[in-house]
Amino acid sequence: MLSILIERMAEQSAYYIIMKLIHISDLHLGKRIYDFSMTDEQEYILNEIIEIIDDEKPEVLIIAGDVYDKSVPSSDAVMIFDNFLYKLSLRGLKVFVISGNHDSPERIAFGGRLMNTSGVYMSPVYSGKAEPVSLSDKYGPVNIYMLPFFKPAAIRCYFPDSEIITYTDAVRAAIGQMALDTAQRNILITHQFVTGAVRTELEDISVGGADGVDMSVFSEFDYVALGHIHRAQKCGSERLRYCGAPLKYSFSESEDRKSVTVIELEEKNALKAKTVALYPLHDMHEIKGCYDEISSKKFYENSSFRDSYLHITLTDETEIPYAAEKLRIIYNRLMKLDYDNARTRSRSSVSSETEDKNQSPFELFSALYELQNNTSMSSEQMEYVDELIDNIWSDI
Repeated sequence: MLSILIERMAEQSAYYIIMKLIHISDLHLGKRIYDFSMTDEQEYILNEIIEIIDDEKPEVLIIAGDVYDKSVPSSDAVMIFDNFLYKLSLRGLKVFVISGNHDSPERIAFGGRLMNTSGVYMSPVYSGKAEPVSLSDKYGPVNIYMLPFFKPAAIRCYFPDSEIITYTDAVRAAIGQMALDTAQRNILITHQFVTGAVRTELEDISVGGADGVDMSVFSEFDYVALGHIHRAQKCGSERLRYCGAPLKYSFSESEDRKSVTVIELEEKNALKAKTVALYPLHDMHEIKGCYDEISSKKFYENSSFRDSYLHITLTDETEIPYAAEKLRIIYNRLMKLDYDNARTRSRSSVSSETEDKNQSPFELFSALYELQNNTSMSSEQMEYVDELIDNIWSDI
């Protein structure tokens, strides 16, 4: 640790040779998934990010919003982030943090003016302007702008002469206020949904994409570090990128590869981008099959996902009593259990308008059962229902 600190201090004593950045976002500290706490997973992955920082030796770390999972974070979440910031400060790099839609802008901004002196820049609550932090390397200045998440209604008061209806309008107005020097290199950190980005089930996007921001509003920036979407991707070009969340937070991400994004800025209009893989403490997988197969010793002993967080889909036609409780004895990180069979695949519904009033009670129930379960009753079920109906009707 001491040798790393001395090395970083020596590097910081001179101007940067080349500007190297690591871009992360959507930490969602304090998150719970199906009542499983992600605290241990998050501490583990943040330590892994620290190791990548020690290997890559960037000048800048960007955290593009959703530091916490809730606007009022738990004490554990705050302590995890505090420890992470402390480790970053020991390494002498500049840290830029903005608030996302899950964060409280005021809580993220707290203490920001004090932390600036340590090279940790917390985005202030947006007040109609965004002043850059300027760094330098051998190619000249690099201006870093922080634009935390906001909704159009929240910033209209700062631009009374502008018509701000959509998210594109709002972001365009905020960028227009920045008075960029386009001869220099400019970086924007923001937390928004760029229209066309591929999202997962967790992103809370309005129907019809009304909260999408057109990528054209970012055209004057040399790099835009985006947060909000959990799947790493570029939007049109290398200079407009989502780094994705460092952990999988839904089963729609089970096949995703998590990573951090590393950016090297050279002269104006020259940028190199790469990703460095992240490996979680416990992965997330989906498996499907009948109960007897999935619970068999041969299946789970040969599985590579026994210690993963699991979504199990059973294909048995009849419901297995206490299936979740039984399977958790084998797979103690089973998060979700459901069924995929003829009954669950049925999309039929019962309509009173199609009911034949000349049908007998038995015929009506048989039709209902078939619509609900996509199969006919067995002979035993038919005998039981017939007897039950006879008993009910005999009392009328």
